[in-house]
Amino acid sequence: MKVLMVNGSSNKTGSTFTALTEVGKELILNGVEYEILQLGSESQRDCIGCRVCRKTGKCTFDENGLNEFVEQARISDGFIFGSPVYYAHPSGRLLSFLDRAFYSGSSAFCSKPGASVVSARRAGTTASIDCINKYFSIASMPIVGSSYWTMVHGNKKEETLQDLEGLQSMRNLAKNMAFLIKSINIAKENGINLPTLEREHVTNFIR
Repeated sequence: MKVLMVNGSSNKTGSTFTALTEVGKELILNGVEYEILQLGSESQRDCIGCRVCRKTGKCTFDENGLNEFVEQARISDGFIFGSPVYYAHPSGRLLSFLDRAFYSGSSAFCSKPGASVVSARRAGTTASIDCINKYFSIASMPIVGSSYWTMVHGNKKEETLQDLEGLQSMRNLAKNMAFLIKSINIAKENGINLPTLEREHVTNFIR
């Protein structure tokens, strides 16, 4: 069992990474492995709606490890996407990455648990969580919560480590994620299959 995480911050060891690491430590204690993909400071192309992926199964922009990430996603059991808060919004690089990943490889995420983690100096956190969670709801993914909003506060790692309730929320998120992954695996082992979704109807309102 493995959870794949993405750090959408350009600071590879800052507050967002600190929060994701706290989740990871608790996942290990609950028998679930994890890996963190660092987006870093490299620029991320946005999806251009070319629909090439509908034919090839891969994003036409084969860069920044996105297609490799989607292939890893196919064999992973759960996902956590982390971001700093910019103007009550996740980082642009994370959203561009997710646009392309979910558009080109939505089947890799379907029916697998997902969670969002954000870090901020002060405000804008719940709006950022809501933005990331929308990817899960459209991909038929169970959204994993915690004992409070999945956020930490602090301008840097040292300050984030003082947010004891925030770190507690990270650990509780990990426990819930591990429980749900294990529950899904037990269901599969006992013949309870994942839902078969209808895909026949697509309504366009203007023609």
